[in-house]
Amino acid sequence: MATATVTPPWAYTLQLPQDPRAPGVARATLRTVLRVHDMAQLAETAELLASELVTNAYLHSEGAFSLRLRGAGRRRIRLSVWDTNPHIPAPFSRRAETPSAMAESGRGLHLVTRWAESWGAHPMGSGLPGQGGKLLWVECAGGPERQWDVLP
Repeated sequence: MATATVTPPWAYTLQLPQDPRAPGVARATLRTVLRVHDMAQLAETAELLASELVTNAYLHSEGAFSLRLRGAGRRRIRLSVWDTNPHIPAPFSRRAETPSAMAESGRGLHLVTRWAESWGAHPMGSGLPGQGGKLLWVECAGGPERQWDVLP
């Protein structure tokens, strides 16, 4: 059987319903995409990042949302999540809100900033139905030169 090699940039978009199983579906899809693109070394970090972003979309938006996976280099992937809620949360916003150690929620996206190589947010203008909201994105990279930080 002949094999095909797809070099970056490649992209996959997964449409997710307002369903508590969505983060698990996103992680499984991400693992498969990373494996077939020979980027399995990114799986642990990429799954953490995707899980936090997708869970945030599930908890804080009313409707469907999507996860986009894009190859951003030989050992780099960009994950982005679009949802219908226009509010850009800290730490993606310019506000420097750090949740307290006793907070029951709000720490997940701060984990993202610790493990992602880069991150950002884009407000999506309202227009046609199903548009608007926001897009949160992160990039993660790996390889022999990558030094992984340990959370305190």
